[in-house]
Amino acid sequence: MISVQSVTERFLTRRKRKKLRQKKKQQEKNVIIDWLEAFLWAACVVLLINQYLFQAYQIPSGSMIDTLLIKDHIFVNKIIFGPELIPGKFKIPSVFKPERNDVMIFENPTYISRGPTFDIIQRILYMLTLSLVDIDKDENGNPKPHFLIKRTAAVGGDSLRFVEGEVQLKPPGFENWMDESYFHEISEFTNKTRRLIDFSDYKFIRASAYIDAYQNSSIKIDKKLIQLVSSSGNSHSDMFAWMKYRNEALYSINPQERRYGVLWRKFDSGWYIPEGWLMPLGDNRDNSKDGRYFGPVPMDKVLGKAMFKYWPINRIGKIE
Repeated sequence: MISVQSVTERFLTRRKRKKLRQKKKQQEKNVIIDWLEAFLWAACVVLLINQYLFQAYQIPSGSMIDTLLIKDHIFVNKIIFGPELIPGKFKIPSVFKPERNDVMIFENPTYISRGPTFDIIQRILYMLTLSLVDIDKDENGNPKPHFLIKRTAAVGGDSLRFVEGEVQLKPPGFENWMDESYFHEISEFTNKTRRLIDFSDYKFIRASAYIDAYQNSSIKIDKKLIQLVSSSGNSHSDMFAWMKYRNEALYSINPQERRYGVLWRKFDSGWYIPEGWLMPLGDNRDNSKDGRYFGPVPMDKVLGKAMFKYWPINRIGKIE
């Protein structure tokens, strides 16, 4: 009859032999293969974390100064708005949506892809190196803006417009427009938008746009006005406002050209943001290529919410 003791001894002996075989096999393994396996395992862990939980990004431009500076390294929460199953494909739905004033990262609507295979390889390398290696560069060697990071200025149901470079909002249920600064005040949002253009400069921007529109018409232009505008270094500093004024002038000269009227009213009336979309704007408002130029962005193009700055050391902190 087999005793409990003999069964236990047999089990422990078999277990010990198995461990010895594994240890011997490990010792016989090539050091290079051992290191390669460790690297591949670590790479898989990094990819999984970056793809589904938190991803590292490097800030490429000054459009979010002073909130984010050029070459700040940040972590983005990707799970909150639903991660993609594979890089660039099959976004998982989420119950959470970006809110006003959230800093989020999204796919650049103006980006021209070099193909899905290149995109996947580029994003895998970018994630593996924690944003240090980006193979997607332009002819000058600068990273292409595949992803943009901006602040959510308006969400579905909001109306938004610009007056002398300042944002005005009309959320659902409001009849009147309100200045962005007042909206921030009542929502207890403390960050301030950075402006580089003084309010007084808009008279030169407007005059420059009108002069440009009048040059090909029979309207006589005051030479003193041309000299005054030429002496101002800020006559083209806000191209968004400049185009608005130019279309306004062209429509006043050629009222039969309805396209000028449509463009002018589009600038003047602003945007209505449909449900499932948002309007991204940079905090450095006068140095940002954002939703004013490419329009609202659909929610399924939003990759995540900026959460934390981890490099350089003196910039460590939460992103608000």
